Amino acid sequence: QVQLVESGGGLVQAGGSLRLSCVGSGRTFSRYGMGWFRQAPGKEREFVASINWTGMRTYYGDSVKDRFTISRDNAKNTVYLQMNSLKPEDTAVYYCAARANYGLGVLPADFDSWGQGTQVTVSS
Repeated sequence: QVQLVESGGGLVQAGGSLRLSCVGSGRTFSRYGMGWFRQAPGKEREFVASINWTGMRTYYGDSVKDRFTISRDNAKNTVYLQMNSLKPEDTAVYYCAARANYGLGVLPADFDSWGQGTQVTVSS
């Protein structure tokens, strides 16, 4: 498994932007498909975005499509989530996840390793 550490969360006004980062340990980071999920209080964990091992394929949840962008830099063992046009309903703990598979995943069960999460709060 890979160890993951997220950063970049915080408080932002509606319409603003944040960029989350997730750094993975180990020399095999580039072999992992990566994803971002989020969980708001009292709600189930929700798929946000995923990216394959090369970064050439991405997939987004409907609620964030055209506002969020996932990317990765394998030389830095890092995956990013650029979040624009933020809304109060984007408020949640955001989790980075890795799957020991080169491809995309969309379900929590598709992923093997998880970070500790970073809080994103969007005020109205």
